[in-house]
Amino acid sequence: MTITAAMVKELREATGAGMMDAKKALTEVNGDMEAAVDWLRTKGLAKAAKKADRVAAEGLVGVAVSGGKGVAVEVNSETDFVGKNADFQNLVRGITTAALGVSDVEALKGAALNGKTVSESLTDAIATIGENMTLRRMAAVEGDAVAAYIHTAAADGLGRIGVLVALKGADNGIGKQIAMHIAATSPVSLSEADMDPVVVERELAVQTAKALEENAASAKPKPEQVIQNNIIPGRMKKFFEESTLLNQKFVINPDVTVAQAAKDAGVEVVAFVRMAVGEGIEKEKEDFAAEVAKALQG
Repeated sequence: MTITAAMVKELREATGAGMMDAKKALTEVNGDMEAAVDWLRTKGLAKAAKKADRVAAEGLVGVAVSGGKGVAVEVNSETDFVGKNADFQNLVRGITTAALGVSDVEALKGAALNGKTVSESLTDAIATIGENMTLRRMAAVEGDAVAAYIHTAAADGLGRIGVLVALKGADNGIGKQIAMHIAATSPVSLSEADMDPVVVERELAVQTAKALEENAASAKPKPEQVIQNNIIPGRMKKFFEESTLLNQKFVINPDVTVAQAAKDAGVEVVAFVRMAVGEGIEKEKEDFAAEVAKALQG
């Protein structure tokens, strides 16, 4: 029987399966739509698709380093319990290792992992473990040396926060210390020059409005020139000192900046990545009664 595009479309809409999976299912059962649905269910593909609308904001970050390259990968799940699952941990570890050979997350989805693509392996895990999972992002850094650190580790190279630090020069242990600093302080950028102009403009607008409002409410207001030339630039300088890695006070020795600590160790920080599970994802909030009711409904 000829499998038409309309048939594939109908099956995809009914099950949420991918195009190739839907076509294969129809081919296997000679175009029988109900049998095709069952075929997808037996393979776990329809089950995976049904879970695709659930918010996956938990999971793990994996980090891996090879030579002068380091990668961080975030794979999300619906609950933090899955992060303790050995199969899920092995999956994330495998995906992270595969990331060393690609340049972006789209290429990573198609990379080989245990005889399948990463995307196929993820789909299989969804069906097996029973939760929606997503490969959300990856990031990479390169340098003469790369240090990695996992905060709140669930297993080797896996945890809630992953940090990579790329250095120019030979790392003598300062890389790990700076990575731990980054995990604690969450800098916005490496330096002022690297900061997103939109972030700078927004902060400048906030500090300007705040300074003008405070001055207007003061019993002894300062001249406008003082506000614009002294107070606002001073507040922006403090903002950059607190939010850019190289200008931050080094947590291990607050008497020096991170840039100075690196220089004293004979290296230069050229890039970093800080990746935390679920950051930026809007989580669904349910009350306990609703959660129980949902569980009872299966």
